[in-house]
Amino acid sequence: MNQRQEISVNGRTYRPATAPVVVACIDGCEYDYITEAVAAGVAPWFASVLETGTARRGDAVVPTFTNPNNLSIVTGVPPSVHGICGNFFYDREADAEVMMNDPRYLRCGTVLAAFAAAGARVAVVTAKDKLRALLGHGLDGICFSAERADQVTLAGNGIADATGLAGMPVPSVYSAALSEFVFAAGAALMDRERPDLMYLSTTDYVQHKEAPGTPAANAFYAMIDRYMARLQAAGAVIGLTADHGMNAKFDAAGNPDVVYLQDVLDARLGAGLARVILPITDPYVVHHGALGSFATVYLSPSVSATAAAALVASLPGIDLALQRDDACARFELPPDRMGDLVVVSSRHVVIGTSVSRHDLSGLDAPLRSHGGISEQQVPLLVNRRLQGVPADARLRNFDIFDLLLNHTT
Repeated sequence: MNQRQEISVNGRTYRPATAPVVVACIDGCEYDYITEAVAAGVAPWFASVLETGTARRGDAVVPTFTNPNNLSIVTGVPPSVHGICGNFFYDREADAEVMMNDPRYLRCGTVLAAFAAAGARVAVVTAKDKLRALLGHGLDGICFSAERADQVTLAGNGIADATGLAGMPVPSVYSAALSEFVFAAGAALMDRERPDLMYLSTTDYVQHKEAPGTPAANAFYAMIDRYMARLQAAGAVIGLTADHGMNAKFDAAGNPDVVYLQDVLDARLGAGLARVILPITDPYVVHHGALGSFATVYLSPSVSATAAAALVASLPGIDLALQRDDACARFELPPDRMGDLVVVSSRHVVIGTSVSRHDLSGLDAPLRSHGGISEQQVPLLVNRRLQGVPADARLRNFDIFDLLLNHTT
């Protein structure tokens, strides 16, 4: 590694890596998945970290969705700074509802790009391609997705043969194998390239279907455990966290427990006076039906935001209905990219737009989803003891690079 100096990124200073540093973001990983797998005796690496490493609980950013949290992790700052506040948002300038996958929406640089610019070898492997361009923005290094591993090029991704590297064909995007591809490729990259920094980001296909402690969940975490042990044997300092947790979101009959907020507002305020945006929306809706526990609402100028907030807050299953400034201050969000209201549902309830706009035919198991405060707690595991971090300090998932680079020896 040529990088020898401390690096400052977005107001934080990071020491150079003295050993390979690996950050793994396990999509949808609440802490219980890990402890249940350990209790089942299928996760010896996790068991060793719980016993001799560092095992803390931290907070993800709200909304607890994939894009805002992955970008917080790789920038070290909340969405109010980096600008990515959902998977999907309403672009006022374009007057269009759009995916938030384009790097033009990113308002700051990443730790990964800064280290690469300083001479470090950096590699990124993500499960879904929706994150690749954002995670790889400005990065001179290896960056590719499992989803499109068969389309990589040396010029575009820093690698010529990702499927050969992983020793796997491209899996279905709706499979546990997509995440395994990420780890297989990451472990092979460690053996072949020995990057100074590596970021691995999975998909929550399993967590959307399986509760902690189920056989399928335990098998998934046993797979992760094997690859983490392999990376550790190669000398890596490993930090594991998540973008969000996951909760059951169904009623006693097993049906999704949904507040269809657009239908409610159309009926109570009048059609066309409110627009409900669901930031969970992405191209991969089969396992969640675009139903999550966070929404933002754009109101016509003729509608009182105070009155609308009171109306929404009174609905069964709704925990919070905040006006924009209050919500952005509380959740560290960019005000220019949020609606007039921010709405958060309760632990086992999700928010939809209109009944007619959600195709739930792809749900083949009772709905599990995320997005709200109830999915904010995530694991922060490090395979070494941390130095200089108070036991009662509030930690965020986006502290993980600081913890690994500045607080381990």
